[in-house]
Amino acid sequence: MTTEYLLNREVGHILAALTPQNALIMEVVLHTGLRISDVLELRTEQLRPSMWVREKKTGKMHRCGLPKPLLEQVFAQAGPVWAFPGAKPGTHKTRQAVWKDIKRAAKAFRLEQNVGTHSFRKVYAVRLMEKYGSIDRVQRALAHNSPSVTMIYAMADVLMSSKAQQRERRRASRGGRR
Repeated sequence: MTTEYLLNREVGHILAALTPQNALIMEVVLHTGLRISDVLELRTEQLRPSMWVREKKTGKMHRCGLPKPLLEQVFAQAGPVWAFPGAKPGTHKTRQAVWKDIKRAAKAFRLEQNVGTHSFRKVYAVRLMEKYGSIDRVQRALAHNSPSVTMIYAMADVLMSSKAQQRERRRASRGGRR
């Protein structure tokens, strides 16, 4: 099942319920649009206000930046090798650990949609589309090969709204019964 978009208030709820390190990781996703695996594999030495990251999935180079306050927070908890050190010495945080924490937070807030780490990448895409109004720009930022895939991300808020309206119509047609 694919992960779904989060409304801004839901993003805030999830971030507030995550462990501090996981919240910081997801803030980096929200500011860069990087996949969770790429954020977790950031090395302390490569952290800069503007940096190049080779995406694991595509092999493409991605230029991204972090605002100074966020960069300072990442440095404050970074290890000697990894920006987000794991529980075992010499390792970085795992995708699964972050995913579990997000699932726990989504359950605590009883969110209907399927929430995961990739939900935050969709939020990034929607915010970028709202800011620039250019699917090409969003496509480049996400390093997608196809504009049709990018549209699914950039229009995630519209798709979510449409699904919610369909659910409400079904409930209304059943007389509000469950």
